[in-house]
Amino acid sequence: MPEFKYEINEKLATLSEKGDYTCEANVITYGTNGKPKLDIRKWNRAEDRMQKGITLTKEEAVALFEALKEFDFETLG
Repeated sequence: MPEFKYEINEKLATLSEKGDYTCEANVITYGTNGKPKLDIRKWNRAEDRMQKGITLTKEEAVALFEALKEFDFETLG
């Protein structure tokens, strides 16, 4: 099985912290020829283990940004 490679190109924000893990928004390149993507997921503090998350292309990230500008966050409680 080939080695799984990724590079954190830019740390955007730590969204939350709980125990040994942080939820982070980062720009990450997966593989050796991949394009940078917006990645939101939980990482251990050493950043050598990741948990499930979501990875968005530029187009998906822009669509989410536009939707969030119109979203009423008060509906979250």
